[in-house]
Amino acid sequence: MKIEQIRDLSRAEMERKLAELKRDLFNLRLQHATNQLDNPMRINQVRKDIAKVFTAMREEELKEAAGK
Repeated sequence: MKIEQIRDLSRAEMERKLAELKRDLFNLRLQHATNQLDNPMRINQVRKDIAKVFTAMREEELKEAAGK
């Protein structure tokens, strides 16, 4: 997922996306632990997507704080 796509989401959508990504990461780690994971690089990609969502959320917080 690209950062531009994340920035276009509303705050509520970002929070839903974050919850979804965290759930995916949990499931991927579980699959990895039981040797059922087909693509281990998917874990890294999901972690990076989570970081992108956190970054976009923080950017919005800073914009709101600057606007006050």
